[in-house]
Amino acid sequence: MTSQSLRACGAIVAALSLALPASACAGSDSPAASAAGGGNGGKPVTLTYWTWTSGAEAATAEFNRTHTDVQVRFSQIPGGPDGYSKISNAIKAGDAPDVTTVEYSMVPEFASQGYLKDLTASSGRLVAKSFPAGVQNLVTFGGKTWSVPFDATPQMYFYRKDLFEKYGVNVPTTWDEYRTAAEKIKAADPAARIGSFPTDAPLQATLSWQAGAQWFRVEGDAWKPVIDDAPSQKVAAFWQGMLDDDLVFRHGAGTPEESRSRADGTSVGVIGASWSAGPMIAAMPDLKGKWGVAPIPHWGTPASGMYGGTSFAVTRGSQHAAAAAEFVQWMTTDPASMRARIGALKSPSSALPANPAMAEVAARAFDTSYFGGQDLYALTGAQVATIVPGWTWGPVWGTVGADFKDEAARGGLPGALVKAQRSAATAITGRGLKLAG
Repeated sequence: MTSQSLRACGAIVAALSLALPASACAGSDSPAASAAGGGNGGKPVTLTYWTWTSGAEAATAEFNRTHTDVQVRFSQIPGGPDGYSKISNAIKAGDAPDVTTVEYSMVPEFASQGYLKDLTASSGRLVAKSFPAGVQNLVTFGGKTWSVPFDATPQMYFYRKDLFEKYGVNVPTTWDEYRTAAEKIKAADPAARIGSFPTDAPLQATLSWQAGAQWFRVEGDAWKPVIDDAPSQKVAAFWQGMLDDDLVFRHGAGTPEESRSRADGTSVGVIGASWSAGPMIAAMPDLKGKWGVAPIPHWGTPASGMYGGTSFAVTRGSQHAAAAAEFVQWMTTDPASMRARIGALKSPSSALPANPAMAEVAARAFDTSYFGGQDLYALTGAQVATIVPGWTWGPVWGTVGADFKDEAARGGLPGALVKAQRSAATAITGRGLKLAG
């Protein structure tokens, strides 16, 4: 890590610590203190684990089958805002799980509210040696580790090979080429579009990240939201132009309209991530061999942001941090965990584990025939190196995401950035954090 990165990380911790109770900033339990035989009378430690992720129950069962010192009680919870509300309410009530999954975008928000244990002593070395640097930065602030990565999610571009050939369109490598391709597709078939653009904050954020934006920065011990910076406004103006000129559909992410347009060929491309391939295979089996995958178009230099991604965290109320670390390490780095997870899935998974050994297991299990023999894992794995460094998710992402989406629907993308900038500043001070001037 460069000295500049170290200074930035240190500043992030200073900002986070403003809202962290002393207990949350304390060092993690040492392994000897919480493992079986070390403070539990030789009896197995029992952990609770909450997640929404597929295959996790089977992986937990395999852990329990192969471990005697730690046993885990699994609970499935909903994903998204409902799941986070359930977790945060349980933490406030003193009835939280020991371990839960937290998306990268929510790690600073949960840490800044004192919801997470500092895992530096129990998992810091694991994160440093077992995961790519670009992913480490999302869970480690100033040498303090707040969660352990599960997957890496570089942006990818999925496209209909047969329709691109039909319309005489080359796979775009830059966003200028993407617009040109969009114009050509619409001219060839007025019912077709190059894809759809959901006006939601996660997609806007990851595309801004790719362009070099940094929506949150830290100055000294204060947070500085810069959501409407120049790279973000460039991205917003590009996509607002695509929408205004009717070059992309306005279908929301995951809506029936979006799914139908992919299946019937009116959407000939999809901006997604490594995890997008699995659901596409399950939803459109009849299109086997017709879809291809490529790196995301860029602004002149190959680059990517992270679209989604999940980590494992230990909540502040856990009395078994070392036992939790044992479980988390197994879940994120042991190939047996991935084999159990994949073996239980009814639909194919294309999630790219951040740990290389886990990624090898996932790659061997993935059927490449759907994409005409393309090695999806080799391609997505190579894109991890193009993730633009320096991105920090802020401590008020939930508020920013909701306000951005509302304003984008009413007044367009550039104005939504301005609204999100204001709402972020208000939310930061409302949280009791310091706002940079």
